[in-house]
Amino acid sequence: MLALAPDAPSRKAGSRLATRGSWPETGTRGSAVWGLCKGSGSKPYQTVVDTAGPAFKCSCPSRKFPCKHALGLLLMWAGEEGAVGEGEPPAWVTEWLAARQQRAEKKTAAASNEVSGDGSSDSAPSAANQDAARRRAALRVQRIAAGATELEQRLEDLLRSGLATADRAGYGTWDETAARMVDAQAPGLAARVRELGSAATSGPDWPSRLLAECSLIHLLDQAFLGVERLPPALAATVRTRVGLTTDASDVLAGADTMSVRDRWLVLAQQDTEEGMLTSRRIWLRGERTGRMALHLSFGGRDRPLDLSLPRGLVLDADLAYYPGARPLRVVLGTRHADPVPAGGPPPGGGTDAALAAYGHALRDDPWLDAWPVVLTDVVPIPGRDGEPWQLADADGESALPVDPRCTERAGLWRLAAISGGEPVTVFGECGHRGFVPLTTWDPEPVAL
Repeated sequence: MLALAPDAPSRKAGSRLATRGSWPETGTRGSAVWGLCKGSGSKPYQTVVDTAGPAFKCSCPSRKFPCKHALGLLLMWAGEEGAVGEGEPPAWVTEWLAARQQRAEKKTAAASNEVSGDGSSDSAPSAANQDAARRRAALRVQRIAAGATELEQRLEDLLRSGLATADRAGYGTWDETAARMVDAQAPGLAARVRELGSAATSGPDWPSRLLAECSLIHLLDQAFLGVERLPPALAATVRTRVGLTTDASDVLAGADTMSVRDRWLVLAQQDTEEGMLTSRRIWLRGERTGRMALHLSFGGRDRPLDLSLPRGLVLDADLAYYPGARPLRVVLGTRHADPVPAGGPPPGGGTDAALAAYGHALRDDPWLDAWPVVLTDVVPIPGRDGEPWQLADADGESALPVDPRCTERAGLWRLAAISGGEPVTVFGECGHRGFVPLTTWDPEPVAL
């Protein structure tokens, strides 16, 4: 249960709530567990968990999934026999369960209709909807192309006037340009424009970094404006980079989708708050194929994250890869067995192998910031006098700097404490800014 927690504070807070005194009312029926938890307000929080998911819902204002109340309820339910007795679920529980069931039935029915293609009268509205969707998609492509053309002109103006004064403009100019890209329905371009504002104030040698970012945006603009001439895999990467997404159902149903069955080791799970949304990234590695995979999902106040795979588990399942020149993101397909604990750390390589893996991935996707890798037998070395931390091979021949954006120094010192100066296995992302450690093994997987 604790492995479901999004972070250490949630585990600690959930453990404190795993007592009967915190729950004036609880109950369970089938896969549902519910309860009322005392909070700071006059009304208790309504918490319900569907253990078959698992899925969670709570009336508290937290954006973490699961929240501390859901964790506390699960810990109490699982930790003491009879702590949560059988009962008749109240209306707010049955309504939530019914809504989940309806959504699942709609997804199943939609998938069945797409697969059957029986030509019945029900296909007419579906054809009309498909035509409307194609028109909307074509209109959006036109808007993005117009935005890319405008952005090209702004880059030309910037380079024509010179980069020497770009740092004096502040973020206002970049924010206004990014807003124009949002209007053009190109969130990927908007995000890269905001990077220009960061590069222009990034310390010594900022003009070089600004020029590099401008070059990548120019490359992406030109690639999208000529996307019809690109190979299909690279064209899919370009569309994704500008912000055109593919529905998970389309990935699963796609005739050209690459689906891989393997025993997938969960390398890391990380939840990040992004405005009103919470993103969940789950990294996996195939035991037989050695392939890396990333499952990315988003949840909000009324849309809980529906997949939780704690690190250290092995899942026998089919993963369908999103199209791209260097496929990484996946959709979870058929599960062939329940997850089981892993036997030990995954195989990996040294720092030179990590750089080579990122280099090969970068060859296919020049806009790639980092690539997931497993480092074997590396020693964390704290930085001195403001220098970045490093992960050095045990033989001392090579080392990788830790990404300076890793501001969670406690996690780095925790890594050093686990290592104790001895080689460990570390999973993370290797990129042009350095290495971001996410999980280490000694002998149990530990989140950093």
